[in-house]
Amino acid sequence: MPFVADFHIHSKYSRATSPDMDLEHMAQGARRKGIALLGTGDFTHPRWLAELRAKLTPLGAPINPPINPGQAGGNGLYEYEGVTWMLTSEVNNIYSKNGKGRRVHNILFAPSFEVVEEIAKQLARYGSLDVDGRPILSFPCSRMAELLRKISPEIAIVPGHAWTPHYSVFGANSGFDSLEECFEDETGHIFAIETGLSSDPLMNWRLSKLDPIALISNSDAHSPAKLGREANVFECGMSYGEIMEALRTKDRAKFLSTYEFFPEEGKYHYDGHRDCGIVLSPEEALRGKNLCPACGRKLTIGVAHRVEELADRSLDYHPDGAIPFKHLVPLDEILSAALSVGTGSEAVARPYETLVRDFGSEFEVLLRTSRDEIASCAGPKVAEAVMRVRRGQVKVDPGYDGVYGKVRLFDAEEKAEKSQLGLF
Repeated sequence: MPFVADFHIHSKYSRATSPDMDLEHMAQGARRKGIALLGTGDFTHPRWLAELRAKLTPLGAPINPPINPGQAGGNGLYEYEGVTWMLTSEVNNIYSKNGKGRRVHNILFAPSFEVVEEIAKQLARYGSLDVDGRPILSFPCSRMAELLRKISPEIAIVPGHAWTPHYSVFGANSGFDSLEECFEDETGHIFAIETGLSSDPLMNWRLSKLDPIALISNSDAHSPAKLGREANVFECGMSYGEIMEALRTKDRAKFLSTYEFFPEEGKYHYDGHRDCGIVLSPEEALRGKNLCPACGRKLTIGVAHRVEELADRSLDYHPDGAIPFKHLVPLDEILSAALSVGTGSEAVARPYETLVRDFGSEFEVLLRTSRDEIASCAGPKVAEAVMRVRRGQVKVDPGYDGVYGKVRLFDAEEKAEKSQLGLF
């Protein structure tokens, strides 16, 4: 049976993260969204690791032979409050290479607490692990990859939000032009990258060098409400080894699809300058020599521009055997657009809770619940909004320089009509 996985999240020990990002609230949020498998995030942080150790229990039968000597049972995954968990964490590699400062976020996947503890022991030599859930490590990605592979060949390293300008492997400000330049001799052990909110598989397919690489999508959530805003769908055994193998081989029978933001909604899709309120397409930015037309300073070069720089294929290229994907808009944003109120309002919270309660989860509402069922619960305009997202009938004012894009499902004339709330 297919299941949804969101691997990249952060705990309450990461900066700018909700205090509700504890296991209890995460589990509740995952169940509401329809997520079966959740990454723990932040396993390098000693206090968070202690909480994980105390509350998570091994899932399934022991691995035979063990992935790592001393592993305490289980199949590499864990259980807590009806949700399955995988041990994951994000680290921030900051260093200099070829005369340029590099800042790359990498997601680490581990098969056991024993492996995690050895990871933490080794990484503590390169940065303070107790300051932030996403620690700063002062050594190159290539050296980290070599070090982790020696701890356990089952550890996976996935470059996080691979295109964002400030902290990513391909970022315009501090990244590289290829995986090989970043990971050197360890590149062959990198089998997946995370596309991030500002890009989708269609954009990544434009780089032929990424054809062997699995494209995964995760929420990078800093609060329970953001869980699952991007996610992955699998149909394989619920074990660390089977999931990693599905990614490594890009097996379409096991790694079924990803759920994606419309990339324009991501906060680094277009070029721009937030201080001046300037947002430009790559073509417009190039005509202005990548300078802000208001103040003359350098623009923050966005993901669409960076993809264009490195692409060797056309916009509509579709590789054979590529993993499918589906664009989604979070349910609270759909309700906000349909009802012309803010996402944090009671007018959104009430129908959201009722829809999730009546139909099981947010993903069930977004993907499978019928128009008539949604209309009976939340009104015809909400039902129409969900259908428009399913059809891709969405307009987005692109995000730029740290500002999220704005989704528009109804034009001005439609917005002026009185919202119909059904039972509400």
